[in-house]
Amino acid sequence: MTANIHSIDTPDLALSVRGLTVSLPKGMERAHAVETISFDLYRGQILCVIGESGSGKSVTANSIMGLLPRAIHVSAGEIQLEGRNIVGMDPEALRSLRGRVVSMIFQDPLSALNPLMTVGAQIDEAMQAHGVGSHASRRQRAIELLTEVGLPDPELMYHQYPFRLSGGQRQRVMIAMALSLEPSILIADEPTTALDVTTQAQILELIRDIQRRKGMSVMFITHDFGVVAEIADSVVVMEKGHVVEQGSADAVLHRPTHPYTQRLIAAVPHLTGEDRAPTRAGPPVPILQVQNLEKTYRSGSKLFGTERIVPAVRDVSFTLSAGQTLGIVGESGSGKSSLGRLLVKLMESDGGQILFGGKDIAPLPEPEFRALRQKIQMIFQDPFASLNPRMTIGQILTVGPVAHGMAIATARTEARALLDLVGLDAGAFERYPHEFSGGQRQRIGIARALMFKPELLVADEAVSALDVSIQAQILELLDRIQRETGVSMVFITHDLRVASQICDRIAVMQKGQIVEEGPPSQIFLDPQSAYTRELVAAIPGERPADRPAVAAEI
Repeated sequence: MTANIHSIDTPDLALSVRGLTVSLPKGMERAHAVETISFDLYRGQILCVIGESGSGKSVTANSIMGLLPRAIHVSAGEIQLEGRNIVGMDPEALRSLRGRVVSMIFQDPLSALNPLMTVGAQIDEAMQAHGVGSHASRRQRAIELLTEVGLPDPELMYHQYPFRLSGGQRQRVMIAMALSLEPSILIADEPTTALDVTTQAQILELIRDIQRRKGMSVMFITHDFGVVAEIADSVVVMEKGHVVEQGSADAVLHRPTHPYTQRLIAAVPHLTGEDRAPTRAGPPVPILQVQNLEKTYRSGSKLFGTERIVPAVRDVSFTLSAGQTLGIVGESGSGKSSLGRLLVKLMESDGGQILFGGKDIAPLPEPEFRALRQKIQMIFQDPFASLNPRMTIGQILTVGPVAHGMAIATARTEARALLDLVGLDAGAFERYPHEFSGGQRQRIGIARALMFKPELLVADEAVSALDVSIQAQILELLDRIQRETGVSMVFITHDLRVASQICDRIAVMQKGQIVEEGPPSQIFLDPQSAYTRELVAAIPGERPADRPAVAAEI
C-alpha cells in the first residue's frame, strides 16, 4: 500500500509513521506484529485506525506511546512526534513527551485505573509526575477536567474509587487523565467497544467536542465502521500487520478498493426495519411464558443500616413461541443478564412464573429441574472463561451428556457431527480451548449447548466481544441452526443492530422492566417508548446527520 506522500517536517503533520516494523518473538504465527506500515495524522484531524483483532492496531498505538512489552520491539522505521524520531529515544526523554505531547485512553478503564487510589489522586499523580503546579492548583485542575468530561458532581467524583463508577463514568475519568497535561495528540484505543450504545454515543460526542474545542489531533482505534462513520476525517485499514487501505473517511466508507475493507464494511450489522420470515408454518405455539417475574439483589446489613436493595428484574412478562427468537435489549444494569440467568435457573427468582412447555419451573428445586436442564441451554458471553482449559474440546462437549446417561461412543459421534455443523474441522476434537480464536471458541460454546438437543437456547451477549466479520458468521450460524433444528432462542444483547438481524420480536428493558415489546419493524421504525427512541438514536453509523445530541445521561 503506498502511503500518502508528505515531507516529515510538514507543519500541519502532528504524527508521521514511516516504514514501522515491530518484530514478534520466534515461534509466533507470524514474524511481525506490524510490518512496514506508514501513515500520517494531521493537526486537528481525527484519524480512525480500523481492523480486526490481530491486525496490529494496538501494537501501533503502544509503539507510538513507547509502551511495548519487552518481548516485542520496533525493528525498523520511524515515528515522528514534534519533528523528532522517538524510535530508540532515551526512555527519560520519551517519558517527558508522554502525557504532554501524546496521551492515550485505554480500552479497559477498570484495569487501567488503580483500584486503591481515588479518581482525584490518579489525575493528580499524572500532573505531579510532570512537575505541574502545587497540590491546590492540581486539585482545581482535576475538578475542572472532571467537569469538562461531563461527570456529575465533580467534587464528589474527585474522592470516589474507580470500582464505584459505571463503565461510562470510568471511561470519562480516563479521558480526563489523558487531557490533564493538554497533549496535542490523543490516542484512543477502542474506548467505546464495551459500552452500551447510549454511553458509546456520549463518549464519541465528548471526544469529538473536546477535539474541536482544543484543536487536538486524535488517533482513534476501533473495529466498528459505525464508529468510523460518526467521527472520522480519515481512515487507515489494517489487516494482519499491514496497512491495506487508507484515505478520507468518505472514500473508504463509500468507495473502498481493497477486498478486506469491502468485507469489513459488508459485515457491519445495520438496522433493517424488516421483520424476519417465519421459521415454521402454522399458528404460533408458546414454548416459554414468563409472568410477573421478580428478582432483587440485597447486600450489606439491615442490622447496621448498610443494606442495599437493587431490584434487578421487576414484573417482567413475555411469551416466546416455538422456533422464534426473542431479543432482550437494553443498557448495562437494565436486568438483561439477570433475566437470562433466571430463565436457565442459574439463580432463583423472588416471585412470578417461568412456564416452560406449560410447566412452572421457577419454584422447582435443583434435583427436580435437572431432568429439564438438558432442554434449556445457555451460550455464555465469554466462551474462554466458560470452557475448562484443562479439557480437550471433545471432553468438554461429551462430559455433560455422558453424565446424563448418554453412551460415550454416541456422545463422541454427536460431538464430531456438531463440530462440523458449527464449521470446525475434525481435528478440533483433540485440541484445547487456548488453541482457538475467540470466534472459534464461541462456535465451541454453541456446539456444547446443542449437545443436549435443547428446545430453548439463552444466548447472553454471545457476539458482543467479537470482530464484525466473526460476529456476522456467528449470527449466520445461529440463524441456520435455528432453521434446521427448530430451537427457540432468547437472544440478549446491547447492540440493537445485531438484534435487528436475528430476532423475530424484541423486548426493550430499562431498570429491570420491559418498557416496550414488538417486532423489529415497530421497535426500530416506530418505537413507542421514549427510552427505545433514545437507544435507536444512539446507534453509531445509523443516525441521521441532523440528529439531536444524545442526552448527557439517560
